Amino acid sequence: MSVEYYRKRLVELRARVATEREAKKRDNEHYANLVKGASSPSSKANYRKAKIEHAASHDRHITDLKREIERTREELARERERAKKR
Repeated sequence: MSVEYYRKRLVELRARVATEREAKKRDNEHYANLVKGASSPSSKANYRKAKIEHAASHDRHITDLKREIERTREELARERERAKKR
């Protein structure tokens, strides 16, 4: 792959991280509103549990994307070294 490919991939991955963070904020607000509007203690507890699970899911996805960014950086560095040797 070319150096330019890896640069574009880094930009794309960073954008996906930003999008995922926005989705996490949006979901947290949504579940907070559900908790506030819950009519019974059991539904309130269920909404809190769902909120925690969804936030953890977003966190895992963000972590995966960050790992992918690190791999792409390493690949970019290797590609630059290959380009220098040519």
